[in-house]
Order: sequence, then C-alpha cells, then structure tokens
Amino acid sequence: MLTWRYAIRLSKHAGRRGVEWHDWSAVNAASGLGDKGGRSLLGMARALDDLVWRATLGIILGGRLAYSLLYNLPVYWQRPSELLAIWHGGMAFHGGLIGVIVAMIWQARVSKIGFWPLADVIAAGTPIGLLLGRIANFVNGELYGRVADPLQVPWAMIFPHDPSGLPRHPSQLYQAGGEGALLFLLLALLAWRTPALRRPGLVAGAFLTGYGVIRFGLEFFREPDSQLGLLQAGLSMGQWLCSLMVVAGAVIMVLAWRGRLAPRPL
Repeated sequence: MLTWRYAIRLSKHAGRRGVEWHDWSAVNAASGLGDKGGRSLLGMARALDDLVWRATLGIILGGRLAYSLLYNLPVYWQRPSELLAIWHGGMAFHGGLIGVIVAMIWQARVSKIGFWPLADVIAAGTPIGLLLGRIANFVNGELYGRVADPLQVPWAMIFPHDPSGLPRHPSQLYQAGGEGALLFLLLALLAWRTPALRRPGLVAGAFLTGYGVIRFGLEFFREPDSQLGLLQAGLSMGQWLCSLMVVAGAVIMVLAWRGRLAPRPL
C-alpha cells in the first residue's frame, strides 16, 4: 500500500490561486489543439484564441453556480458571499461544461462561424485538459476514491487530506486515464480517421456520450461528496448528471449523422 504524504508539499505549489490551475489547462489544451485544425477548418484565425477568455469565464461562473445549487446549496443559501470565494474550492464539471457551451455560442456569433464545427474542434481537444485536471486533483490529494482493501488493491493510497486515514482508490488517476487519455484517443480516431468532421456535431456528441459513459463507470470508485452521499438507486450526483450527458450526446450524434445540424453561422 502506498502513502501519499508528499502530496501535501506539492499541493502548496500546485494548489488554488483564485481558479485551480487545472481548470485553466482544460481551456488552453482544448483551444491549443483546436487552433491547429481550426484555422483551416473554420477559416477564422482569432476565433479560438478569443474563445479562451470566454470559456474561462464560463467555467468559473457555470462551475461555481452548479456546485452551489447542486452540491452545497444550504451553505451558500446561508452565506451567499461564499459564492465569490472561489479560492475555497467548489467547482462542478457539468456546470463548467454548460458555461463553455454558452461561451462557444457567444464566440460563434461574434466570429460569424458555425457553432457545431467549433464545438467539434473544442471537443476533440478537451480530454487533454481533463487529463491534466485529474492529475492535478491527485497531486492536491483531493477528490479521492472510495475505501479499498490493500490486499485486493495493492495500489490503494492514504491521502493526506482524508480525515479517516484509510487506504483508498486513487480514482483521480483512473479518471485521468479514462476521461483523459482513453477519451482523447477515441475522439482523435473519430476525428482524423473517419469523415466525422464532415458531419458537424458528431464529434461533440461523441464527447458528451463518451465522457458520460466513462465517468459514470469510474464514479463507482470515487468517494461521493460528503454533504450529499449517494442518491436514488445508489448513484452519485455525478452519475445522474452523466446519464443526462449520455442521452444528450446520443441525440446530437443521431441528428449530426442525419445532417440535421447546420454548419452555418448562428
């Protein structure tokens, strides 16, 4: 069994500065990859560069609001000023995703480009940022996994910020491999080895579906939020939200395959 004690020292340098650095990395990684293919695909050199600050704003507002409403409403209801204290942590991926979608709609209108081609390019690069983000969670010793038997899980770890001091699954690394590396590989094969980009929205829909399925499964290894625990059917909040992602992604993929999603500017 491993003991993750030195993560305390690392997290002092890699920790929060207003917004956690891995949230920024998700935006920059996606826009960086998109920029390579986006200039020729969209014909708009500055669109993806301009999207970075809009997407960052969307992540902050969407992630913070979703966390306060879905995960910790009583605390923020009693102390509304805590909404502004983003350095205390508390961001929800699904809310940040909605914020990025709003930012892409905004950018598509400003740049007079098609929303779905833009969404496809960003979706293809986003898993790189998710990979970095989960590694950052691991370094910070946060969002750790459920209790594990070291005899059955030799790589179980004791995380420094866990008050129980029990060995747990390093679920952040599971998610880094699944939501990050595996999903990136699948989307890369779809985008560059098939004519998927000729059907606007197909890659974006595949991202929503793929992320939802992968995270739904990996949530069984992740410790639920202490203030919520498990909800109906023994599922976590993240699993219920991922179920909606899978449905939405599947609908988008079907519409994209049938050519129902226009590549024209909004």
